[in-house]
Amino acid sequence: MSADRASFLAPVGPRILAHRGLSLEAPENTLLAFLAALAAGATHLETDVHATSDGVAVISHDPTLPGTGAPVNRMTMAQLGRIDLGWGQSYCSLAEALAAFPEARFNIDVKSADAVLPTARAIRTAAAGRRVLLTSFSESRRRRTVRAVPGAVSSASAQGVVFMLAAVALRQRWALPRLLRGISAIQVPEHAGLLRIVTPRVIRQMHAIGVEVHVWTVNDPDAMRRLLSWGWTGS
Repeated sequence: MSADRASFLAPVGPRILAHRGLSLEAPENTLLAFLAALAAGATHLETDVHATSDGVAVISHDPTLPGTGAPVNRMTMAQLGRIDLGWGQSYCSLAEALAAFPEARFNIDVKSADAVLPTARAIRTAAAGRRVLLTSFSESRRRRTVRAVPGAVSSASAQGVVFMLAAVALRQRWALPRLLRGISAIQVPEHAGLLRIVTPRVIRQMHAIGVEVHVWTVNDPDAMRRLLSWGWTGS
């Protein structure tokens, strides 16, 4: 596979981002869920990372263990790896996931400040910088992680999305390239309460400056068709 084909943003076209893998018959955010998603035709895997007490980037959406409330970051990777999540699955590290699926593209949400360096280390060790997209709700976490992973692309933090929406609402298109400098995608819900975030105008203006629009989480076929007719890029 060529370097261009291996990058997160190639090939051009709508992208299917499997949110925490495919968890119909597997626990979410596990190797089995990722395998099921790829087998079903997903083009990208979306996942989340925290850090363990021994400094390993571990794949987990929540900061605590289900049912117990024990903090993930107070456990070692070995301890987490012994937890039975069902279907023969346990917690896995980001390094394990990157190694298990060496051609898969990963959308990685860095959930905590202590996960920044472990995440970057796992990606660099796997030479996977060109097949990941890095993001975080926190702008500082997003920036720190991107700086530590040469070649990786990024989606906007919550702050970046708010600034983008304000510029679009105020018809300040000239400000968008500056506000979204270094950003390859915005990843947003279609609505936030009564606020509609994704509109044909937002999609047009993002595409005009080379920014993709990824909408989460879209499971309804009619909604998918409507968004595709607007030029939506992926979910």
